[in-house]
Amino acid sequence: MEVQTFSNVFDALADTPEEAANLRVRAELARALSALVASEGWTQAEAARRCGVTQPRMNDLLRGRISRFSLDALVNMAAACGREVHIELQPA
Repeated sequence: MEVQTFSNVFDALADTPEEAANLRVRAELARALSALVASEGWTQAEAARRCGVTQPRMNDLLRGRISRFSLDALVNMAAACGREVHIELQPA
Protein backbone atom coordinates (compact mmCIF):
# COMPACT_ATOMS: atom_id res chain seq x y z
CA MET A 1 0.00 0.00 0.00
CA GLU A 2 1.38 3.38 -1.06
CA VAL A 3 1.09 6.20 1.46
CA GLN A 4 0.60 9.72 0.19
CA THR A 5 1.64 12.78 2.14
CA PHE A 6 0.27 16.27 1.63
CA SER A 7 1.42 19.70 2.76
CA ASN A 8 -2.07 20.50 4.09
CA VAL A 9 -5.53 19.02 4.43
CA PHE A 10 -6.89 20.97 1.46
CA ASP A 11 -4.38 19.34 -0.89
CA ALA A 12 -5.50 15.97 0.44
CA LEU A 13 -9.19 16.72 -0.09
CA ALA A 14 -8.95 18.32 -3.53
CA ASP A 15 -8.31 16.72 -6.89
CA THR A 16 -6.38 19.69 -8.28
CA PRO A 17 -4.22 22.50 -6.90
CA GLU A 18 -6.85 24.98 -8.11
CA GLU A 19 -9.60 23.20 -6.20
CA ALA A 20 -7.39 23.10 -3.09
CA ALA A 21 -6.76 26.85 -3.35
CA ASN A 22 -10.47 27.57 -3.64
CA LEU A 23 -11.25 25.33 -0.69
CA ARG A 24 -8.54 26.99 1.40
CA VAL A 25 -9.89 30.50 0.70
CA ARG A 26 -13.48 29.43 1.38
CA ALA A 27 -12.44 27.85 4.68
CA GLU A 28 -10.55 30.98 5.73
CA LEU A 29 -13.52 33.21 4.93
CA ALA A 30 -15.96 30.86 6.67
CA ARG A 31 -13.76 30.87 9.79
CA ALA A 32 -13.63 34.67 9.73
CA LEU A 33 -17.42 34.92 9.45
CA SER A 34 -17.88 32.39 12.27
CA ALA A 35 -15.45 34.37 14.42
CA LEU A 36 -17.39 37.57 13.69
CA VAL A 37 -20.66 35.94 14.78
CA ALA A 38 -19.03 34.71 17.99
CA SER A 39 -17.30 38.00 18.80
CA GLU A 40 -20.51 39.98 18.27
CA GLY A 41 -22.52 37.49 20.32
CA TRP A 42 -25.13 37.14 17.59
CA THR A 43 -27.66 34.34 17.68
CA GLN A 44 -27.87 32.22 14.55
CA ALA A 45 -31.09 34.00 13.59
CA GLU A 46 -29.53 37.44 14.04
CA ALA A 47 -26.37 36.43 12.19
CA ALA A 48 -28.47 35.03 9.34
CA ARG A 49 -30.45 38.27 9.09
CA ARG A 50 -27.29 40.38 9.11
CA CYS A 51 -25.61 38.15 6.49
CA GLY A 52 -28.67 38.00 4.25
CA VAL A 53 -29.18 34.24 4.50
CA THR A 54 -31.60 31.86 6.19
CA GLN A 55 -31.00 30.51 9.69
CA PRO A 56 -30.42 26.94 8.37
CA ARG A 57 -27.81 28.37 5.98
CA MET A 58 -26.11 30.14 8.90
CA ASN A 59 -26.18 26.87 10.83
CA ASP A 60 -24.31 25.22 7.94
CA LEU A 61 -21.66 27.94 8.07
CA LEU A 62 -21.21 27.76 11.83
CA ARG A 63 -20.91 23.97 11.68
CA GLY A 64 -18.10 24.23 9.13
CA ARG A 65 -19.99 22.83 6.14
CA ILE A 66 -17.99 24.93 3.69
CA SER A 67 -18.67 22.61 0.77
CA ARG A 68 -22.19 24.08 0.77
CA PHE A 69 -20.88 27.60 0.09
CA SER A 70 -19.34 29.14 -2.99
CA LEU A 71 -16.69 31.79 -2.66
CA ASP A 72 -19.19 34.28 -4.08
CA ALA A 73 -21.76 33.42 -1.40
CA LEU A 74 -19.23 33.89 1.39
CA VAL A 75 -18.04 37.22 0.00
CA ASN A 76 -21.66 38.37 -0.28
CA MET A 77 -22.31 37.36 3.32
CA ALA A 78 -19.28 39.32 4.51
CA ALA A 79 -20.35 42.38 2.53
CA ALA A 80 -23.87 42.15 3.97
CA CYS A 81 -22.26 42.32 7.44
CA GLY A 82 -20.41 45.49 6.46
CA ARG A 83 -17.06 43.76 6.04
CA GLU A 84 -14.58 43.96 3.17
CA VAL A 85 -12.79 40.92 1.82
CA HIS A 86 -9.18 41.29 0.71
CA ILE A 87 -7.40 38.63 -1.31
CA GLU A 88 -3.65 38.56 -1.59
CA LEU A 89 -1.69 36.66 -4.20
CA GLN A 90 1.53 35.02 -3.03
CA PRO A 91 3.96 32.67 -4.74
CA ALA A 92 2.94 29.06 -4.23
